[in-house]
Order: sequence, then structure tokens, then C-alpha cells
Amino acid sequence: MSSQTPLWASADFWRKVAIWVTAGSFVILITLTFDSLAKITPGYKQVPAYNVINREIDYKSDAQHLRYIPVVGKEAPLFGRLWSDSEAEALVTLGKKTIQAKNCMNCHTLLGNGAYYAPDLTRAWLDPNWSSPDEREARMLAFLLDPEKNAVTFGSGRKMPNLGITDKEAHGVVAFLKWMSAIDTNGFPHNFKTINHQQD
Repeated sequence: MSSQTPLWASADFWRKVAIWVTAGSFVILITLTFDSLAKITPGYKQVPAYNVINREIDYKSDAQHLRYIPVVGKEAPLFGRLWSDSEAEALVTLGKKTIQAKNCMNCHTLLGNGAYYAPDLTRAWLDPNWSSPDEREARMLAFLLDPEKNAVTFGSGRKMPNLGITDKEAHGVVAFLKWMSAIDTNGFPHNFKTINHQQD
């Protein structure tokens, strides 16, 4: 009987396997990272360009794909004007940075990330609680500038504190929320009734 260690049982063999598996996993990870970055970049088919804030946005059931999808419609100026590509990017970026700076995700959820104390903001632009599309912008701005006075708690008693958001930041947050409502989130949230649905 041979006392020689079989190849599969040798330490050298497994050391080489570990090196190759690690190297291969690293290459796969880098490839997937670049692929993911390309797909979440504004302007990709699931993540609209920032200038989508100049359009009507809704969220409807797509029977062909068995899920809900955002629908971008006709021209709909935000705050009474159309924004150039660079202006739209700057405004949405301001809103995003404001949400980050004010730690909104400590209470809210955005695109599935964050906390569940306060409402999910993924489709906040389309929320029927803004009364009507005509009043929505003014009501959103008023709420952001003075949330304690303009809160609708539905009996929960939960109110957003006044975070000292400036008028310019409030406009940015509204633009960010409108842009985010146009992102295709693969059907999340399911069966969400939009402000436009309430008007049918």
C-alpha cells in the first residue's frame, strides 16, 4: 500500500485552489461592479435622466411583465418651469445631498433602504395624500419647510421634526423625490395607488 499523499489531499493543492478561486472571485466581483454601476447611472433604461422632472410620472400595472412600472408621460414643468439637463441634475443632486445631510433614512425608507418609522419615500411624489396634482408641489414644500404645522399623521401621532430645511433645499428635495418616483424598482411597492389614480 502506497504511503504517498494523494493530490487532492495535499496542502499545496488546496493552497493553489484557494488562490485561483480568490482570483476568479475578484475578477467576477469587479465585472459585476462595473455592470451594476452602468445600470444604476442616470440615463439608463431603469434609472431615468435627471430631466425627467420635466415630465408627468405615474405608476401603473404592466400585465405583460406582471408588475408595476413607472410611466413617464407628457411635459409637466416642475415649479412652473422646464429645467435644462444641467439645471435638473444640480437640483436633484441638491435634494439628494439634503436628504443625506438631514439623515432622512433614520426614519424613512428610500428604494428599500432605511428605517420604517416614517413613510417610505420611494414613490412619495405620487402619494395620494398630497390631495391633488395641482396642489402637490405647494403642499410638499410647505411640509418640508414647516413639518410640525403641516403634518398629516393619520392618528399615529408621529410628526417629522423641523430640520431647518431652506427653501432652496426644499425645492431640491421635491425634485429628487419626483426623479426617484420615475426609477423602475421592479414592481416595488406593489399595488401602490397613485395621486393620479385617485383622480380617475
